[in-house]
Amino acid sequence: MRAAIEALWRMIDIIMAVLLAGMIVLVFTNVVLRYGFSSGLRVTIELSRLWFVWVVMLGAAVALRRGEHLQLSEFSEALMPRFVPILRRICWVVVLVAVLMLFLGAWRQTLANWNNISQLTGLPSGLLYLAGVVSAVLMAAVALVRIFGPDRPPLATRQEH
Repeated sequence: MRAAIEALWRMIDIIMAVLLAGMIVLVFTNVVLRYGFSSGLRVTIELSRLWFVWVVMLGAAVALRRGEHLQLSEFSEALMPRFVPILRRICWVVVLVAVLMLFLGAWRQTLANWNNISQLTGLPSGLLYLAGVVSAVLMAAVALVRIFGPDRPPLATRQEH
């Protein structure tokens, strides 16, 4: 099971890298066409925006899993070291509630915009909001593991050899 989960997160890293490389190629191609040939591909603007949203939302889930998000734990660890495991779980419950709100909003927007088809790409506008749904599911899974799993610091602060 652990190997499958690690493979999923590696796949997400690969997807983000491919989308980022695709954005670079699209934008560079469009700049060359605009300034070199006085033309351009209108589809590149919309595709790069869609891919950027997906990279950001998937990146947020990856950063949450790795513990690379902003956190302030010096005070709680210095003043109340016994309560740190409880405080961490309370924080993860807050994260879970926020992620559930993200999921509900993104899901509603995905459904509301799925039939709106872009004239440039032919893709549903709901794909933009689907990134929020996927990201929320991933972040909720991370939060649930942190709430109910063993208490340990995030991956970014752990010293593993």
